[in-house]
Amino acid sequence: MRALIQRVRQASVTVEGTCIGEIDAGLLILICAMDGDQPAQTAKLAAKVSKLRIFRDEAGKMNRSLLDTGDAALVVSQFTLAADTRSGNRPGFSTAAKPEVGRALYEAFAQDLCELGVPVATGQFGADMAVSLVNDGPVTIWMDDQA
Repeated sequence: MRALIQRVRQASVTVEGTCIGEIDAGLLILICAMDGDQPAQTAKLAAKVSKLRIFRDEAGKMNRSLLDTGDAALVVSQFTLAADTRSGNRPGFSTAAKPEVGRALYEAFAQDLCELGVPVATGQFGADMAVSLVNDGPVTIWMDDQA
């Protein structure tokens, strides 16, 4: 699975003019299931993200996690994280999981975060979404967790 994680002051996702998910401080997690990904990876990635120490402590150091702060996560599916740009000018997406598998893994990842105690809002799998955010830091981290 691939994830692009952004520490945010606030974030929201809108579909057809309606806000379907929003958070205040926390993480915006853009996530993509890759071809060959397995269900066990969602729990592993959720645990890693929930414990990622990228929030400021009292001394201003990045030393606290979502679990420490109690902040929320906005989880948004984004198959374009699978883009292959090695040849030509049009990205290829053949390394992304098939939609039915991608949806299941996306939903499992969001559920795994919830089960760890992280408040979670989500986007809509496969929808044309408008994502708004106020990046905090900015702090942006790429995670690529291949089985």
